[in-house]
Amino acid sequence: MSAPATRASAAANPLHTVKAWWQAAPFALVFLLFFLIPLALVAMVSLWNFNEYELIPAVTLRNYLSLFEGCSHLTDNGDLCVTLNTYLSTFKFCLLVWGITLLIGFSVAYFLAFHVRSSTMQTVLFVLCTVPFWTSNVIRMISWVPLLGRNGLVNQALMGTGLVNQPVEWLLFSDFSVVLAFVHLYTMFMIVPIFNSMMRIDRSLLEAANDAGASGWQTLWNVVVPLSRTGILIGSIFVITIVMGDFVTIGVMGGQQIASIGKIIQVQTSYLQFPLAAANAMILLAVVLMIIWGLTRLVDIRKEL
Repeated sequence: MSAPATRASAAANPLHTVKAWWQAAPFALVFLLFFLIPLALVAMVSLWNFNEYELIPAVTLRNYLSLFEGCSHLTDNGDLCVTLNTYLSTFKFCLLVWGITLLIGFSVAYFLAFHVRSSTMQTVLFVLCTVPFWTSNVIRMISWVPLLGRNGLVNQALMGTGLVNQPVEWLLFSDFSVVLAFVHLYTMFMIVPIFNSMMRIDRSLLEAANDAGASGWQTLWNVVVPLSRTGILIGSIFVITIVMGDFVTIGVMGGQQIASIGKIIQVQTSYLQFPLAAANAMILLAVVLMIIWGLTRLVDIRKEL
């Protein structure tokens, strides 16, 4: 049926349109109550003034201006302002975690989709990948402490084999431990969408590439990767958005010594600087939305799904 005929049918049957609106109403209400209204409140508070004792409902750009105070020029030492430095640190973690989780997630998904023939075994191995999610994120992070600590099992093993003469300090409460924890926590968010995309690839395409003389790497790069780009994009959005706003992992695994945007917002909230934290949150939201917009320019998810 053509599009004009479909519209004519809908116009001739207004009851159908009413039913569609009623079906969408509960979801629209949830979206309004738990997303739009809280977001509007955060945006409103970000424009308020405040002092040591109270919030002042007066429209002001003071909070946004104070975040980028001194960012218009370099300091005498050539350093950037605190906000830009913090964003650079957060982007660094995002890039590292995204690259590692993409490599691990793609490899695991490829193995499950193309090398495990039995659907039962695929299910079993997939469930094993989800086992870490059966416990709290905090517990999984803390479990690294007795392994990576100064007197942990890794340092004891390194000193026992004679590889080092003293405990390695950078294993815990460092950038390394933060990235390790992020990868441990969020790799599954990359595996699931990529695996889902790979399972939808027509296996005859792989056979055709093989018959045409393509090597395994050529088939992977020219067939599997392009057809898995939707899963890669969705997994990337999950990982990047979570890492950008995370503050618990950076606080625990960084020993409260590493800054991130999420950590700054959490500290400002704990000091009851709600307008400043709200302004930071709105800027973070804008940055994340721009990243997502840039990623979605690469793949039209609506056409691919």
